Amino acid sequence: MAKQIEMAELSKHTTKGDIWIAVNGKVFDVTKYIEEHPGGEEQILEYGGMDATDAFEDVGHSAGARDILMKYEIGELVGWESSSRKPRDPKEEKDGVGIARILVPIVFMAVIAFVAQKFV
Repeated sequence: MAKQIEMAELSKHTTKGDIWIAVNGKVFDVTKYIEEHPGGEEQILEYGGMDATDAFEDVGHSAGARDILMKYEIGELVGWESSSRKPRDPKEEKDGVGIARILVPIVFMAVIAFVAQKFV
């Protein structure tokens, strides 16, 4: 049986040096992953100590990202009830949409860097 973690315990872990999140009723200690997160550590810090299910599902994480998250599972969130929406299946995503979610922010940051270099 997985370790049962109360919301009160989850909510204590909110700093970069000790951060837990809950996704789909499971609790993850992502402290060692936060600096590697492709979306930046701010994305994880924003939901530290909280149920991040909606945010995680809204982003549309790939199957690979879900596999990485599973490596950090430490238990189950006590009293968590599934919302009416089911976890998004990355296999159902149309080709090209996943890569666009990666390329758009990269291109945007490159444009900002170029403008800053030329005009600042």
